[in-house]
Amino acid sequence: MTNFIKTMSGILGALVLTLGAFATGVYGAVNILPNGMSAAVAEAGVPTVVLDETKLVAKSAVLYDLGTHRVLYQKNAYEQLPLASLTKLMAVQTVLSVKMAKTPVQITRSNILPEGNSGLKVGQTVTLGDLIKFALVASSNDAMEAAIATLGDDPIGKMNAAAKQLGLTKTHFFNATGLDVTKTTSGAYGSAYDVARLAALFYKDHPDFFELTTRPEVSIDQSGKTLTAEATTLPLQSIPGFVAAKTGYTDLAGGNLVAVFDLEPGVTVVAAVLGSTRDGRFSDVAALIQAARASLSL
Repeated sequence: MTNFIKTMSGILGALVLTLGAFATGVYGAVNILPNGMSAAVAEAGVPTVVLDETKLVAKSAVLYDLGTHRVLYQKNAYEQLPLASLTKLMAVQTVLSVKMAKTPVQITRSNILPEGNSGLKVGQTVTLGDLIKFALVASSNDAMEAAIATLGDDPIGKMNAAAKQLGLTKTHFFNATGLDVTKTTSGAYGSAYDVARLAALFYKDHPDFFELTTRPEVSIDQSGKTLTAEATTLPLQSIPGFVAAKTGYTDLAGGNLVAVFDLEPGVTVVAAVLGSTRDGRFSDVAALIQAARASLSL
């Protein structure tokens, strides 16, 4: 009997290791359980998050621990979906990797062709940093086009190369704004998991820019004239611990949102939702953060 128990224990142990290796190969360092929890997180002593996925409007969602790089909750987190203006995070990340924020940029007619008039004027000069502020806080498509143009030839190719280098396997860009290309083709695609990882990296590299999204409005100087616009993150700004966020919405994408929150000192998470609605994206993130805080009090 003792030998039988030892044999069965060895078989079960091997099976666990095999399944763990399989999960790691599919999801990186995360072992996703059927209910959306991460076994790796539980083993590390970080609370997992329990939330009925029917409470979310979004097609996909993820809650990502910025400190441990683990998934605390997921709903279809690896499904590829349209990104809308969440695309701007990668565009800005790519631009700032080679350009200084103080770089002067002259606005051209091609910069203001995208959907949405932000008030930028052809021929006037704006610093790259101000364009990035407008692109992130007000989600200005004009400002993003002007900023990405500073990369010269094939800026979208450079964005895709950066995504590949970061291991964002579900992510692909056709433009820098995320605006729909046609009625059936989005300007960019990715997964909630990829978006959360990108937001975590952007927050690490450029917290000064990302944290501007907590302000109710943004003002920039355009050749001596002040241009002001309202922040797109206003519904999040009353939630305690709000650190940064990027919104997105198009007909194909629906409502998208990625947000960084401090749950408590030393515990920072990224919540990302894709395929929600214009209003539902905010309630979805609020539900994720509320569930995360509840898990910490257990």
